[in-house]
Amino acid sequence: MGNVERVDKTLLLNEVVFYVRKDAALRDEWRNNLRGLANRFGLSTAEYEAVRDADVRRLLEMGVHQYLVPHILRLNFGVTNMTNDHPALTAYQRAFPQESRAAIGGSKWDRTER
Repeated sequence: MGNVERVDKTLLLNEVVFYVRKDAALRDEWRNNLRGLANRFGLSTAEYEAVRDADVRRLLEMGVHQYLVPHILRLNFGVTNMTNDHPALTAYQRAFPQESRAAIGGSKWDRTER
């Protein structure tokens, strides 16, 4: 999963997410014109596509700070009706299928055997 040591402090996307989450006009542009916002701030094609696709693994691998990934998912999908099939959660499940299966009942800690 995420690793603070792998954060790319020069990755523009980290800075953009920091500002977008604090500015209502930028949040609105994110939701309605992500491509335009990405172009205006000079995000790379890879950064834009990872955000557009809500690709958690790709975001982390390119150096997005692990604490900003949930902000990206909330910007993309919203925060209401957070359920087990919410797109933000399923984005993590796609990125980390083995870990997700373990967390959803496949873990030795969830077994009733004693």
